[in-house]
Amino acid sequence: MLTLIKNADVYDPVHLGIKDILIADKRIAAIEDHIDFNAPGLMTIDARGKIAVPGFIDSHVHIIGGGGEGSYRTRTPELQLTDATLGGVTTLVGVIGTDGTTRTMPALIAKARGLEEEGITCYVHTGSYQVPVKTLTGKIEDDLILIDRVIGAGEIAISDHRSSQPTAQELAKIASASRIGGMLSGKAGIVNVHVGDSHDHLSLIEEVIKTTDIPIKQFYPTHINRNPHLFEAGISYAKKGGYVDFTTSSIPKLLEEGEVKCATALKRMLDAGVNSSLITFTSDGQASLPDFDENGDLIGLQLGKVTSLFEAVREAVIEEGVEFSTALRVITQNPAKILKLSQKGELKPGKDADLVLLEPETYRINTVMALGKVMVEAGTPTVKGSFE
Repeated sequence: MLTLIKNADVYDPVHLGIKDILIADKRIAAIEDHIDFNAPGLMTIDARGKIAVPGFIDSHVHIIGGGGEGSYRTRTPELQLTDATLGGVTTLVGVIGTDGTTRTMPALIAKARGLEEEGITCYVHTGSYQVPVKTLTGKIEDDLILIDRVIGAGEIAISDHRSSQPTAQELAKIASASRIGGMLSGKAGIVNVHVGDSHDHLSLIEEVIKTTDIPIKQFYPTHINRNPHLFEAGISYAKKGGYVDFTTSSIPKLLEEGEVKCATALKRMLDAGVNSSLITFTSDGQASLPDFDENGDLIGLQLGKVTSLFEAVREAVIEEGVEFSTALRVITQNPAKILKLSQKGELKPGKDADLVLLEPETYRINTVMALGKVMVEAGTPTVKGSFE
C-alpha cells in the first residue's frame, strides 16, 4: 500500500514547512520538498492548505472501562475505535484504575489486541490502583519481559482515599521491579502513578527518590492539574527533573472547584521554567469523573473522553498562546520518549505512518492515518470498530 501526501505544512513536531510525504505500507518512506512518484495502486492525498502532524499518543486510557465507585451500575463502558480516531489518537496505553477485581489483566490485553486488529496501536500497564500489584504472570518484571503489550506498571494510586495507602518501601519495590523488567525487555518500565486530592501530593514518590537509588524518571505521575495545591507541588517536582502529566477530561464543576485547566496548566508550567520535554497530556478516557462529598460518598458521575486530548492542545495554542510545536509535543514526541515508543511521536522516515491532517487557523482534525491507513477523512470515520 503506497500513499503520497502532497503539499502538506509539516510539523514533525518541529516545523519543516511545505513537504511531500511518501508512505509505504505502515511506515513513512520519505519526506521531501517534492516527491515525483508513480506506481500501480498509489493513493495521492492533496494536503494543500493542511497541517500535517504526528498521530497523537494518549498514554492513560481505560480501554476496558473504569469507574464503579458508585456500585456496579457506574462501571463505565469499553472504548470504541472511533472514540480514539476521531480525536486524532493513533496510539493508546490502557490502564485499569480503581477496580482491579472485575477489570483484569487478561481482559486489558485482549482489548489492546482487539484495538490493534481494528487498526491502531495499543499497549498496557500491568496492575491497577491496588498494592500488591495484580499482574498477569504473578510478577511485574515477568509481565514486562514476557508480554509484548506490557510496557510499564500502574496506575498505582497514592494520596487518595481510594488507594491501598502504600508505603514508600512498597512503592520502591514496585519501581524496582518495573525498572528491572524494563531494562531486560528494552521497554520503559515506567510506573504510572495516580495522584489524588490529598495534601500529601507527591511526597511518597519523593521519599522513594530520597531514600533509594531509583531515579525520579522511573515515575510518571498523572492528574497533576486536579487541584491548585497539587499543581504547585507538581511545578516543584518537575523542576527536580520529574515527569508531570495533566488530565484533559474534565467537567465544569471540577474546574469551578479549582482544577487547573490543561491549557492553563501548560502555560503556567512553561512560564515557571519547567522543561517542556517533561510535560504530557493524557485524557483518562473512559474513566468515570466522580464527584465525592466531604464524607467521601459519591454524589455524581460523568465519563472521560479521549477526544478531549487534542482539544486541550488546541486551547493551549489558541487561548493561552503556547507555540504550536511546543503544545504538540505533549501528545506526540514527549510521551513517545518517556514510554520508549521509538516508532511513534514524530514524522520522520522509518517511523510508523501515524499522521493527522489539521485545518489551518482552527486546528480542527480533517484526516487521521494510523499505520498508513486512512481512519478518518474530512472529519468522518472511514473505519469503524467491530461493534460500531
